[in-house]
Amino acid sequence: MNTIWAIYQNLSTTGIRYPSDDNDDEDSMQVLGELEKIDDDCDKHGIQFVKIDDSVAAKSFGIDDVPAIVYFENQIPNVYDGDIENEDEILEWLVDQLEKDEIEDVTDEMLDRLIKEGKTLAVLFYDNNDRKSQRVLKELENIDDECDALGVVFVKIDNTEEAKEYGIEKIPALMYFEKGIPMLYEGNLEEEEKVLKWLQHQESSDQIEDVTDEMLDMIISKMPHVAVLFYDKDQKKSQKVLAELENIDDECDQNDIAFVKIDNDAEAKEYGIESLPTLLFFEKRIPFVYEGDLLKEDELLSWLIHQKRHSEIADVTDEIVDKLIDTVPYLAVLFYDKDDKQDIRILNELENIDDDLDKEGIVIVRLDNDAEAKEYGIDHLPTLVYFEDKIPAIYEGDLLNEEEVLAWLIEQKRTATIEEVTDEILKNLIEEHEYVVVYFSGRCEDGQACDDILEELENIDDELDDSGIIFVTTEDTALAKKYNIKSFPILVFFRNKEPLIYKGDLEDEDEVLSWLTDDDTLEIPGKIEEVNTRMLDKILSENDNVVVFFYSEGDKKSHKIISELENIDDECEEKDIDFVKTSDEGIDKEYDLPSLPALAFYKNKFRKFYTGDLMQEEAILEWVLELHSSTPDVIESVDRKTLQTLINDVEHLAVFFYDDKCESCEEILEELETIDDDTDKHGIQFVKSKDSKLASAIGIFSFPALVYYETGVPIMYDGDLKKEEKVLDWLIEQKSDGCFFIGLGGKNAIPKPSYEPFKCCPTQVTKGTKVAKATPTTANKKEAEKPKKSSKGGAKNPTPPPSSKNKEQPKGKDKSSAKEKQLVTASEKPQKGKKGFFGNGKYIWWW
Repeated sequence: MNTIWAIYQNLSTTGIRYPSDDNDDEDSMQVLGELEKIDDDCDKHGIQFVKIDDSVAAKSFGIDDVPAIVYFENQIPNVYDGDIENEDEILEWLVDQLEKDEIEDVTDEMLDRLIKEGKTLAVLFYDNNDRKSQRVLKELENIDDECDALGVVFVKIDNTEEAKEYGIEKIPALMYFEKGIPMLYEGNLEEEEKVLKWLQHQESSDQIEDVTDEMLDMIISKMPHVAVLFYDKDQKKSQKVLAELENIDDECDQNDIAFVKIDNDAEAKEYGIESLPTLLFFEKRIPFVYEGDLLKEDELLSWLIHQKRHSEIADVTDEIVDKLIDTVPYLAVLFYDKDDKQDIRILNELENIDDDLDKEGIVIVRLDNDAEAKEYGIDHLPTLVYFEDKIPAIYEGDLLNEEEVLAWLIEQKRTATIEEVTDEILKNLIEEHEYVVVYFSGRCEDGQACDDILEELENIDDELDDSGIIFVTTEDTALAKKYNIKSFPILVFFRNKEPLIYKGDLEDEDEVLSWLTDDDTLEIPGKIEEVNTRMLDKILSENDNVVVFFYSEGDKKSHKIISELENIDDECEEKDIDFVKTSDEGIDKEYDLPSLPALAFYKNKFRKFYTGDLMQEEAILEWVLELHSSTPDVIESVDRKTLQTLINDVEHLAVFFYDDKCESCEEILEELETIDDDTDKHGIQFVKSKDSKLASAIGIFSFPALVYYETGVPIMYDGDLKKEEKVLDWLIEQKSDGCFFIGLGGKNAIPKPSYEPFKCCPTQVTKGTKVAKATPTTANKKEAEKPKKSSKGGAKNPTPPPSSKNKEQPKGKDKSSAKEKQLVTASEKPQKGKKGFFGNGKYIWWW
């Protein structure tokens, strides 16, 4: 059997993949039988047709569901997303791929694979619904052949999330990759001749690439071995060093070490670099500083190759530790003295577990800095501190016993544990986090009552973590005494830096959990509580009426606004309206905010923004109370985050997708408003959304469009949206019918036959199983709009099969299975890239 690699080497090759667990899978064997009929025709067109059984290779192309067909031309993959059982359609598609000359569309997994393999690439990040993107694409198609002649593979990708990973905010954008290193084109993309000249220059030039700080972060995160020269292009010494280092660029390439340079003082300072030029070598994101003479390029090359081949614990600066704490989820830092023999002995022992920690995804570094150690309350060296999501925990055991250290670190990562901290660490946690629970144990030995209480409290750590509450313990008592705490053990809850002592039974962890998560405990009288995003999500999901003030922490005007808003907090509380504020980093993007600061009122998950003067608290209170008491008589508009929540949580949901460019949308909305109350009576929630990205993820590319979601499964309306009575009848029928159509084959959907609707009905199957059987039907347009009612009137969502040893399934699979696999349910997280409707599975570069 050929391997995927052998397939990938061919200039024009097609591969079909079937399940590795069971080569006799009826689905795959049936499809293979059909495809055998077109094998000779493929040969006539010079297309080699092979099959492969390799789940790892399939996932690297973003393929989770099999069987699947992938067509390769010039080693560029293209996934077939039509009806896999229609061999004539497949042959037509293959011949069409062979004959057409255009820039190939790729998925994010495919792009990662091409970059990882070191292909010389030109990548157009575009939006298929954007007119400028279409114009640019049309012009760049004219230089596709010239790029082929240069040996530059030209592909395109419609994926804004992938673009953001490369620091691209505006689309369309063109990026050139050589040996994995990206370069962004800054010119006019509609002038294809200038684009071609730039690509020719990039391909022919042999120099260390200059990158931006965003690109550097991306390269370090994606590539395992990166050498970075921090320099000043106007400095003579930097120019001299750069001229020497250009001589080893090719040797670095040959040893799979990416070599880049950056002229950015701020980025240099983030790594604690005070003098330029300086070279850092990054191994799996961990930086190593080169201490030698940068003018001796041969010595530097030997050092780089040695660093790549030999693993050791990196010696870092305090600035680098701070950066790692912010960016690495699982980090161990050894604070030590490099001039102390005992410390060096311990370091040598810990080198033995470096590879084991790497397998666990735990990064370990060392730091020789007494002042930084004291900031964490560390008085004795060496000391090992473990950071998980920025929260530190100190190791109290024997550092010479590396196996014990390894076991402790793995336990910290894999299990929920209450971290032990010093007073200095605790001060920082209280200062930086909104909600911190502290178990002050006092002096506590194993087996004592204080230790038994701590062990019981470990049982609620996960629940508190889910609520956005940090839980730590400390034996230090100095900080406790400042709060007039003199008896131990004791539990104290710091809410926005204010302490509240628990008066109940410490040995009853359920009672402790109930107290900590109770609204009365969380609220601070007369103040608007600061919450993190995790806690905000929880509040919005559990409460009907919530006012949220979004702001930036360092904004002075926002703090003045907060002072005014706190005057109406009690009035809101009297009406059972929760009032909170949040300033987490990235909150504007997370909640799709127009700007900061912003005030929003959430009623049953639907939000409205206040557009008046935020300093006028009385006007704001009037606005809030009016919204609180009003009954919406319009279809509510929802943002992306809210819509995703509704799709996941609401069993019967109708979504009207529209955009500002749609001329008929306003008129249609007015008509649909008249049936909003009727849909409510039938238990169907009706909302509207301008989220074109979510719409495109389920196959909608023109507006307006109406989609009905049942338990997260999208069903598209293909009738006249101006006839609201028919729309209402259709929605009610979808909710009440035992059988229903699945698919997005309407006029708004992407024109692919694989998305045609098929009927899903509960049915009797053999062996007494309760598994529903999806039975495809040939549905014309009218049938898709108005499916017939099931004669049995069964439920749409039969009970899933019971978990038992008897896993016998009904024999024989109908042809709907191929189509079922291509249906994307919106309840799932949207997949990256345009992959047909295949699943995802992010290709991991190096761990």
